[in-house]
Amino acid sequence: TLRTDRERREAQRSQEDRWRKADPTRAPGPAWLGEEVEIVDSSLSPDARHLLVVTKKKGADAGRAGKMPTYVAESGYEEFEGVRTRVGRNDPLPQALWLVDAADGSVREATTDVMDRPEFAARKTTKTIDGTAITGWFVSDFTLAELKTLRARERIPAIRPANVAYNGQFEVPTLQEVIDLAKAQSAAKGRVIGIAPETKHPSFFQSIGMPLEPALLAVLTKNGWNSKDAPVYVQSFEVANLKALRKQSTVRLVQLLSNGGRPYDFTASGNPQTYANMATAAGLKEIATYADVVGAHKDLVIPVKDGALGTPTTLVKDAHALNLAVHIWTLRPENAFLPAAYKKAPTTDNTVRGDSVREIQTFLKAGVDGFFTDDSAVGRLAVDSLK
Repeated sequence: TLRTDRERREAQRSQEDRWRKADPTRAPGPAWLGEEVEIVDSSLSPDARHLLVVTKKKGADAGRAGKMPTYVAESGYEEFEGVRTRVGRNDPLPQALWLVDAADGSVREATTDVMDRPEFAARKTTKTIDGTAITGWFVSDFTLAELKTLRARERIPAIRPANVAYNGQFEVPTLQEVIDLAKAQSAAKGRVIGIAPETKHPSFFQSIGMPLEPALLAVLTKNGWNSKDAPVYVQSFEVANLKALRKQSTVRLVQLLSNGGRPYDFTASGNPQTYANMATAAGLKEIATYADVVGAHKDLVIPVKDGALGTPTTLVKDAHALNLAVHIWTLRPENAFLPAAYKKAPTTDNTVRGDSVREIQTFLKAGVDGFFTDDSAVGRLAVDSLK
């Protein structure tokens, strides 16, 4: 059974008191995520052991991405129009310009207007990212000033055509700008709003002499957010950089797990372990030595069978036994991303929004502690109406 409202409020006040002691300027508000972060709200899981957080993530996209282009600060916080949000996941561009987000560590054609900027035409090139040759415009070839002249575009216009109306209106934010916005909105809304930056392709940036981690920790330290009590979750699909971060910081770390393949640093070092291996009880035991959260692809928690969500795996149970929280990604509302059983007519129209609430609630009942969603309003509804 769920805890009573009184118990919930007491737990929230206790957590908030700890944060205020660490940062006296912090605005009062409900408890942030006890064991997570990507943007939305929180409530207790059905077993009352963990907080459920509706978060935002990109294709990892996130939060307001269902209503505005991905990778703009405005989609993360200022446009939520009353939806109670908790954690922001933008994969932002920090002050170190190599921490710009894009699907592969570059400024992609699909997410900015760089391909239409004649002054940058000569920057188009091909580089090898995680063993794959990719052609495009890469962050490492731009100055921060140049990157700030770019404007965001809708990443998947065929599925979200309405978002195209916002093309060209917003910059790609730096990490500092995202933190500033999170703090400002925390004060304005009277609750704690955090961030969940993902380190994209750390092996690549390490190989070109632009390691992500020192710049990330420097910005977090500057803002008083380089600690376990900070409203921050640092994510990675690789392992080595998380282990290195654990030796340098107590900030909460999220080991991301895909539903196929293996971490690129494993590939580069000849380690045969796959994400599937890491999702086993033995694999999770190793993750628990350096991370606080498992950020699993949703299929690793409940695989799809015959067009519907099937029987949950043991991942959540195994992770909780090791005091690891479980966050899943990404729960998107359109037919294009839903199992057949949750699509709405016409089911062949990928732009139509299906029954995302029912999909989300199925995962909540399976015990996940948090999830990434592209539409915070849908996520909030799923949490509030859970029975």
